[in-house]
Amino acid sequence: MVTLREVARAAGVSPATASRALTDAPHVSAANREQVARAAASLGYRPHPAARALTTGTTATVGLVVPDLANPFFAAVAKGVQARARETGREVLVADTDEDATLEQDVVARLGNRVDGLVLCSPRMPAETLGSVISEALAADGRVALVNREAPGAPSVSFDIADGVRQAVDHLRALGHETVAYAGGPRTSWSDAERRTALGAAAGGAVLDLGSFRPTHGGGVQAADLALAAGATAVLCFNDLVALGVLARLHARGVRAPDDVSVVGFDDVATAALVTPALTTVAVPLARAGREAVDLLGGNAGAAARHRRLPVELVVRASTAPAPPAFSPSPPARTDPEVVIR
Repeated sequence: MVTLREVARAAGVSPATASRALTDAPHVSAANREQVARAAASLGYRPHPAARALTTGTTATVGLVVPDLANPFFAAVAKGVQARARETGREVLVADTDEDATLEQDVVARLGNRVDGLVLCSPRMPAETLGSVISEALAADGRVALVNREAPGAPSVSFDIADGVRQAVDHLRALGHETVAYAGGPRTSWSDAERRTALGAAAGGAVLDLGSFRPTHGGGVQAADLALAAGATAVLCFNDLVALGVLARLHARGVRAPDDVSVVGFDDVATAALVTPALTTVAVPLARAGREAVDLLGGNAGAAARHRRLPVELVVRASTAPAPPAFSPSPPARTDPEVVIR
């Protein structure tokens, strides 16, 4: 491993001058700065993160906080964050809060002192708590960017959820589905609230609200029984994991998808195209969102660019088909949905 002393020797300067040159400190001549940079490049020198932190007061590290790394949505965002951080000479620390809003707040507090900037992906904290976290970070000269959440005071990258819901509902209505159900996500999810608002404005009639579920395969299994009880011929799901759970439960109960019930997901994670039937879903640019969030931490975005809503696109695959002329599964005892979104 090349040391700073070796760089200084190659550049013909003292180690102190080499250190100041590499950290853009003042009182270094342009000639010496150029000599040191050339020597460092030729020797392949990389400053040690801890040493650089002591010298510059920065860590060159980005913190990423996600609700659940087992969810491929967050894994894809993390890859985007890491790729962009690497390109800009930074490392990434990742923390998983297991969908726990209280733990999330504690993780953010502890991680904030160890990084130069924080990317909070789909934070589950209530709006008031998140606002306090953002204010405290800014007061301490910290930098915060949000992904899949919007809040005053912090730059954010989100998705055009309303347009994604519209595309999905329009697709199902065009296939003749009159009884469409929604299998929602966590009650603390900002994006779930956005989906519900969009469903309330969707054209073509009411959408049955099956309730809130964990954003997992198991949540979809639970939602499928309620969808069948409600007589739905199509189910729009909070995310692809829920949709995959719905498909699995339909198959277990002898209900054919999409012949009897069509299923639509949200996110277009990698496994969506690999299942049978391949999942129709709303594709969102997850890796791009992670990359752009890192750029927002730089603080160079203009006011108009501080809140970015990325476009989405419905990807039609084999899990949706025209509504059946008559479909009457053997339902459980319960026959009414919890809520009707109008």
